[in-house]
Amino acid sequence: MSETSPIVTVITPSYNQARFLEDTIQSVLRQEYPSLEYLIIDGGSTDGSVDIIRRYESQLAYWVSEPDSGQADAINKGLARASGKYVGWLNSDDVYLPGAIYRAVATFAEFPGTSMVYANGIKIDEEGNPIAWPRYGQYSLLDLLSMHIIHQPTVFMCRESVESVQRLDPTYHFLLDHHLWIRLARTGSLVFVDEFWAGARDHSQAKNTSQRQGFVIEAGRIIDEMSQFPDVADLMRQHPHQIEAGLRIFEAVYLLADNQAALALQGFLSAMRTDPRSARRCWRLMLLSLAIALNHRRAQTILCDLRARMQERHYIQTQSR
Repeated sequence: MSETSPIVTVITPSYNQARFLEDTIQSVLRQEYPSLEYLIIDGGSTDGSVDIIRRYESQLAYWVSEPDSGQADAINKGLARASGKYVGWLNSDDVYLPGAIYRAVATFAEFPGTSMVYANGIKIDEEGNPIAWPRYGQYSLLDLLSMHIIHQPTVFMCRESVESVQRLDPTYHFLLDHHLWIRLARTGSLVFVDEFWAGARDHSQAKNTSQRQGFVIEAGRIIDEMSQFPDVADLMRQHPHQIEAGLRIFEAVYLLADNQAALALQGFLSAMRTDPRSARRCWRLMLLSLAIALNHRRAQTILCDLRARMQERHYIQTQSR
């Protein structure tokens, strides 16, 4: 390890994603970062994934294929073995874009003491072709509590910071990453880079809006849990309307994508009454909900288009391994 090339650990949690796994592995290895520690934690795949992993065994620091209790458990296994100064995880259907690790390390060097860096990420189809280029922003702890979502594949973290907050909570299954970002934001700074570092794959096997309720329940659980910390509770007391509106928008977007336009419209209007400034960012979705509720003849076509846009911006998350 050198000062200019500190060890970076990348963990790929994997389970029955043989169709995409090789693309993921190659995107990591093609970074050609000199101090890369690459770990693959497979959950006991039966679809040929293990054969793919074995082909790259000589370039891996460690791999295992055994049953686990889910994505968080798999990532935590990797974190327990990680020796890198910085760590990140890349799901087995996502890819890094060229130079991502170099840029992440350069950002940490530019902002010493940062807990986490992240960037924009493209959306790719099943064949790996780019289909959208959503952009994110510099989010504060308050933004995260208000359910502004970060593009997970682009995230790299200081390992010491991750260990200080005790890694991922395995009782979270939908918003495990967002829960971690919030805990990191409590103890250190987050830095956004307006570049594109990774691609998230949109495909039929990814978690989708049929699991809306799980996302919504965990969002509320995060707020309840964080309110137990005095510093966060104080922030919540200062901005109760923004946080409440954020939760209502978060649920309304899932309702809209789940073809429950009338309920979605109620949620958006409730957010508008609670905090007009926060709700202003979703006025197009509010109008779409109204159009669908009124059976506007073009509304379904518009919904299909905006559903894709919501996925691009990770309002509707696709969380797979």
